[in-house]
Amino acid sequence: RHPLATFFHLFFRVSAIVTYLFCDWFSNSFVACFVTILLLLSFDFWSVKNVTGRLLVGLRWWNQIDEDGKSHWVFEAKRVPTIASSTEAEARIFWLGLIICPVIWTMFLFSTLFSLKLKWLALVIAGISLQAANLYGYIHCKLGGQKTISRVTSRLFGTADVPKRQSRRISEDGTEEHGKTGTR
Repeated sequence: RHPLATFFHLFFRVSAIVTYLFCDWFSNSFVACFVTILLLLSFDFWSVKNVTGRLLVGLRWWNQIDEDGKSHWVFEAKRVPTIASSTEAEARIFWLGLIICPVIWTMFLFSTLFSLKLKWLALVIAGISLQAANLYGYIHCKLGGQKTISRVTSRLFGTADVPKRQSRRISEDGTEEHGKTGTR
């Protein structure tokens, strides 16, 4: 159902890996190789986080900062009653790509350390970080994302449930308190 999203899910990450492996054959410039691979990794991070995760598996995650300046991570899982066989194949491709690539970048880390090519270490760490951040976010969505996308977007953009949110509070021991709108 989403062949273009599936293609780009794999294209940027495979291109970054292939470019890392064969960059010395095509260019003598370390800076050009470094920037090219970093751009491919960044394109991959953005496309997986913002596009392919939503289309292929119905998951998304992001960080928002409230009025107090506190950071809140939001993980969502879209509930789909039935999944077509093509969607199952796309989901399998999504998860395999998401899991295998951080493992490959981890192997690059060890090969960089053992071969003493330390100038590539920053790039390999960036690759692991970007790939692992997406993996962590989507695993968190899959295991803990109990909110549907429509419910969260109505909370973000709608104001109809603002009085309900203000009157319902969770105390420090984890029990819900209803009706208290004042501060402690």
